[in-house]
Formats: sequence, C-alpha cells, structure tokens
Amino acid sequence: MSSPSKAYALVEDKRHRQFIYRFLVLVGINRNSISIEVSPAGRGSGKQWVCKNFARQVELCRKRNAKSSTCLFVVMDADQLSLAKCTSNLDASLVAANQPKLDPIRDRVARLIPKWSIETWILYLSANGAPNPAVSEGKSYKNSKPSEQWNELIPFASKTFLMWTKPAAVLPAKLLASLRHGIEEVPRALPADR
Repeated sequence: MSSPSKAYALVEDKRHRQFIYRFLVLVGINRNSISIEVSPAGRGSGKQWVCKNFARQVELCRKRNAKSSTCLFVVMDADQLSLAKCTSNLDASLVAANQPKLDPIRDRVARLIPKWSIETWILYLSANGAPNPAVSEGKSYKNSKPSEQWNELIPFASKTFLMWTKPAAVLPAKLLASLRHGIEEVPRALPADR
C-alpha cells in the first residue's frame, strides 16, 4: 500500500486545480504528494459538488492526520453568494454528516472562496506581486479572457498568493475581502515554518 498524500484539494474546476496545484508545489510539497479531486464536468453545480464532498474529505483528512501530516484545501467560487453563506454551507455539510465543526487548531483544512470566481483572484494577484487596483469583487471576470490567457496568468497569481500567505508578509491595504479570508485560512492547513 502506498503512503498517503501530504496535500489534498477539493475543487470546482480545472482553473481551481491549476491555481492550487501551483501554490502547493511552490510551498514545497512534492508533486507526487498532491491529490486533487475536481468536480466532474457537466454534472451540475461545481459548488454543490464541493459542498456535498466536503464532509467526506474532512473526515478523511482527520483520519490521515492520525497517521501522517496531511492538509486539505477546498476551493470553491462564491459566485453571487456571500463568503459567510459559503462557509456556512460548508459547516452545514459537516453537521449533516454528524461531524464536528472545523477545529482551527487541530483540523488542517483551508477554505479558499473567491468572490464570484477564481478569475477575480487571478487578475488581482497576477500584477507582478502587486495588487491590481482595477479588480473589484463587485463584478465577475470569469468570461473576460480566453482560456489560454488565464492559464498564462495562473503562475504569477499562485506565486503572489504564496508570498502573501507567508507569516511576515505585508499585505496591501485594500485587499479583496475574500482574498484576505483565503490568506487567513492558509495557516490552518500549512505550518508557519514553511
């Protein structure tokens, strides 16, 4: 039997997968130690799929941590919902599965929930380590560029996200609220000495 993966992710789509995979590799997690579960395309809402599978993945993460150090990243778009509603939906899925709510100390689980979509974060984070002031959480950018252009921006966005999640990082004063929440979630999943 192979050893368990060090990092797991539960994501809505391919772009989420690219963003979190690049981030985890930049953090220093071995590529072979990353396992990402992506919502099946064409089978309904990716957000609902993530919520439905969240409790199962949290339970698996808790069990894996009893044997070896693992973490779980959950990436889902808020779309028109508030960040509070999305986190509440994830919490409700734990309750429905008769599991305890997330323990901020023991559970190595980070919930990354960009407002509207991951494209909002990608545009904001991809301006050479500086925030893109033209990006707002008030509108959706999902269909504003061709797929190839998004793919080109993801490495820059993941690198900036890494820099901003380091313990001594100086964050921009006008940080997107959902991005600030995501940055605050990362230490739950990854050790501070990275």
